[in-house]
Amino acid sequence: MTARAPNSVDIAADKAAWRRRIRAARQARDPEVRARYAALLTEAALGLAGRLDGPVCAHVPVGVEPWSPAGVEALRAAGHEVLLPVVADRGGPLDWARYEGPDGLVAGPFGLREPAGTRLGPEAVRRAGLVLLPALAADRRGVRLGQGGGFYDRTLPLVDASVPLVVVLDEGELVDALPAERHDRRVTAALLPETGVTTLGSAE
Repeated sequence: MTARAPNSVDIAADKAAWRRRIRAARQARDPEVRARYAALLTEAALGLAGRLDGPVCAHVPVGVEPWSPAGVEALRAAGHEVLLPVVADRGGPLDWARYEGPDGLVAGPFGLREPAGTRLGPEAVRRAGLVLLPALAADRRGVRLGQGGGFYDRTLPLVDASVPLVVVLDEGELVDALPAERHDRRVTAALLPETGVTTLGSAE
């Protein structure tokens, strides 16, 4: 008997189950471990950004997301131009604005912190030399599991194919295989606190 291919309902249910598991694991992580991981991620992000040209499109972690706002500030302090996402259109791609320091951040949708300065438009991501992405998990093929809003699915097609797309994860969040849909843009690497940068392939 031939196995039935998963449909969109199956995939959505699988993604929802993965999200529940990872969110629960993040909530349960010891705060001291979380802080140590954040420092290691900052060190790794600085090393990666230092080898590339162009702005760094990053994000300010919220809640128990891996990394820390101090890591974003460390990139700016090291001399990098840092662009942060702005949710301007809930049905469209992300807008971007220049990060000028923690005092320049304001509350945005979904509990996010956004720069209060001039919006540069969705096309600003085309200037990036590196994109550091939030994610709940990724697999070794490059499939990224996001929060489910679809903002990065609509944004990443604007990024040049030569630009590294790097998901920022905690240990244990790089897995062998995740449910994937046709529109999912594959990422090129994962940044993990103890493992460092792991290149991800596109082979199925």
